[in-house]
Amino acid sequence: MNEPRDTTANTPDSADELRPLSALVDGELSDAERSALLEQLGNDPAAAARVAHYRSQNAALRRLFPLTGETANLFVQRRTPWWQLGAAIAGGLALGLMLAVMLPAPLLPGGFGQPAFAQRADLAYAVYAPERRHPVEVTVQEEAHLLSWLSARLKRAVTAPSLGEYGYALVGGRLLPGESGPAAQFMYQNSAGKRLTLYISPYPSREISLRLLRNGTSRTAYWANHGMGYALSGTDNEPRLRAIAADACTALGGDAGAWSG
Repeated sequence: MNEPRDTTANTPDSADELRPLSALVDGELSDAERSALLEQLGNDPAAAARVAHYRSQNAALRRLFPLTGETANLFVQRRTPWWQLGAAIAGGLALGLMLAVMLPAPLLPGGFGQPAFAQRADLAYAVYAPERRHPVEVTVQEEAHLLSWLSARLKRAVTAPSLGEYGYALVGGRLLPGESGPAAQFMYQNSAGKRLTLYISPYPSREISLRLLRNGTSRTAYWANHGMGYALSGTDNEPRLRAIAADACTALGGDAGAWSG
């Protein structure tokens, strides 16, 4: 009997499959290549998980070994021989495990120490926010249907809070795979074309006051209450993103006033 195939982020299938993913993380793809790969990731949770894992390791390396005028990337150029690529991956995985043991969770960069829903929200923002033709599955013109559909799939009343005070209007939303079932993503856009996404997923583990996941120029403000996890992702500065998240929390029935620190 054949052993089941391991599809986790820690076991790449082959160097040929790994190279475009590492090139995406290292910013080596053209705009067309990047758009095509991001669209592919939206339909391939295993590959999307690998990309999130690679970004986490790169961020960890940059935190530990800051370089001036260079980029501290775990992954090597695509022309590197496969055996060297494999050695780099093995070393990076070992470093990742070492970081998980040595560094306290609040100090770990994106991917370590955050709940899965926050990491998924961050990745979903990276995949869908740049999308021009199909940013959402159901547009705001069918908002009633969108909310009814997502509420039925999440088995919980789901609403899209108004962010008009901050210049963002609802574009629409989509259904996404969560850690243990369906999740929802709402997308907002301002007059300049800048986007925010709100990710909503069941999260019965514990209450979480507002925290931030940082990934390059993007930020994800996340919190959890009443059995649900929420994550607001965008490129607004941190004070503004926190303010938007606080209003969203209140609109969604939470108590932002209880947040501390």
